[in-house]
Amino acid sequence: MDLEFLFIVLAKVTIGSFQHIFPILFAAGATIFLIKYSNKNFNLIQKQRAVHYLAWFVSATLIAFHAWRMLFDNYNFNTDLPLYLCSLMALLIPIFTYYRKYWMFEILIFWIIGGTLQAVITPDITDGFPSFDYFRYWVVHLGLLAIIFYFICVFKMRPALKSVFKSFFALQLYVVMMIGINDLLDANYFYLNEKPKSASLLDYFGEWPYYLLIVQLLIIPLFLMIYLPFQLFRRKKIT
Repeated sequence: MDLEFLFIVLAKVTIGSFQHIFPILFAAGATIFLIKYSNKNFNLIQKQRAVHYLAWFVSATLIAFHAWRMLFDNYNFNTDLPLYLCSLMALLIPIFTYYRKYWMFEILIFWIIGGTLQAVITPDITDGFPSFDYFRYWVVHLGLLAIIFYFICVFKMRPALKSVFKSFFALQLYVVMMIGINDLLDANYFYLNEKPKSASLLDYFGEWPYYLLIVQLLIIPLFLMIYLPFQLFRRKKIT
């Protein structure tokens, strides 16, 4: 009976629960260790390989999850394709870690920190531990954060003020693409037609289409808040 109750508890993912907080703490500790170890022990080639392997682990986890769903579950192309922003970034992240282009960094730093952090704070997980979906969710979201902080702390990449607007306009292109796909598939990718069923920050922004307008107005201020610590650090370093 106790074991049955344990798995009932583990099957639920609620904000502030153990299976919400534990993966965050674990990933934070692992990321700090990886960054410190890389800075101390790796040469440039080893640093590049380490983060590229991490990116492939994130991407492979997502691909394996979708392949498993297609083979053994009721996969729905209207709702389950990896087109949500974090999933799409997880698919493409090995390209970034291989080429390490600054313009990619300029876009991804704001997408990852601004978007992925919201998903970490308010998780939208259908099935909790020990489901594949649970591990996929945390590997993707926390893995993306680990990768971008690796580039900040190991490769010393920093965004510029113009990066805020580059990332914003790139996001608008993504939104336009999702509008077309949603219309084609009668879908709701990027929650452009309806808010997510689980709790999220969108719950505070009213109903459709008002929450879309509010989010658009908040994107640049949010990106500027993400940029601010880099600007303050840059000024402090100069003085």
